[in-house]
Amino acid sequence: MSTRAEQYVADVLRREQLSPRLVRLTLGGPGLAGFTSTGIADEWVGLIVPGQFQSRYYTVRSWDGVELVLDVVVHDVGLVTEWASGDCVGDQVTITEPKGSFAMPEGASWLLLVGDLTALPAMARIAETHAAAVPTRIWAEVPDLEELGGYLPETADTTWLSSVGEVSRDGRSATSSTTEGDDRGGTSRLAAAVEQIDWPEGDGYFWMAGESAQMRAIRKYLMRERRLPSTAYDVMGYWRAVAARQPRPVDPGPIWRAGKAAGKSDDQIWADYDRASQEQASQEQVQQ
Repeated sequence: MSTRAEQYVADVLRREQLSPRLVRLTLGGPGLAGFTSTGIADEWVGLIVPGQFQSRYYTVRSWDGVELVLDVVVHDVGLVTEWASGDCVGDQVTITEPKGSFAMPEGASWLLLVGDLTALPAMARIAETHAAAVPTRIWAEVPDLEELGGYLPETADTTWLSSVGEVSRDGRSATSSTTEGDDRGGTSRLAAAVEQIDWPEGDGYFWMAGESAQMRAIRKYLMRERRLPSTAYDVMGYWRAVAARQPRPVDPGPIWRAGKAAGKSDDQIWADYDRASQEQASQEQVQQ
C-alpha cells in the first residue's frame, strides 16, 4: 500500500506584493478540487514550483474551498524566491496535502503567539480563528514595520519587534534593520523577548515559530524556567540562520528531469546531484 502524500496541481491566479519581503500568492484551478483543509489554524503545505522538484513549506493563509492563499517570504536566493519574485501568474505549481500542529487545550485562559516574519501568516490565521474566544497576545518580529502594521487582526494585542529587538506597540515607531543574521531581516532576538514576557495567570497555550537556534533557546526556557507541560506549548524552527546565504551551485531541476527521463529512482537522482555538487565544489577550489 502506497504511503505517498497526496499532491495537487494548482494555477497561480494572482500575485500581490504585501511588503518588500512578503508576497501573496492566490492559487486555484480544477487541480485543487480534491484539496481539503485540516482545519488546524497553523496548517502548512509543501509548495513545488516550476523547474524544481524539492518542496518548501508555507502556511495556508486562507482556503475558501476554491482559492488557496499562501504568503511567501522572499529573500536573496532560494528555490521559491527567484520564482515568486518574478511574474509567476499563470504558472502551475504542485501543492502537497496540508498538515498542522496547533493544539490549544480546551479551557485555556490565554494564548500567546511569538514569531518572526516567516511565522506571520500562521499567527494571523491563529488569531483570526481563536482571538475572539480567548485573550490573545502577539509578539511579531519583522523588518518592514510600516508595510505590515495592519497585517495582524485587531482582535489580538500585538507588540511589534524590529529585527534588532526594538519594540513598538502600534507597529509604527520602531526602527527596522536588515542583514546581520540572515537575509530574512536582521538579527532575531525572539528568545530574549520571550524572557521578558509578563506571563498571565492560569493555564494557557504558547505558540512560537521562527529561526531554529532561537526556537531551541526558548524551548529550553519553557521547559527549565517556566516548567510548562509539553501540552501547553508548540515551538517550531521554520528556518536556520547562516552567516551568508550562498547561491545554489548546481540546479537540481535539470538533473531531476534527466534522471526521470532515464528511468532512474529518486535515490539514484540524488546521487547524481551529490556527484555534480562535489564536482562543482572541486572546480571552484581549483579556480581559487
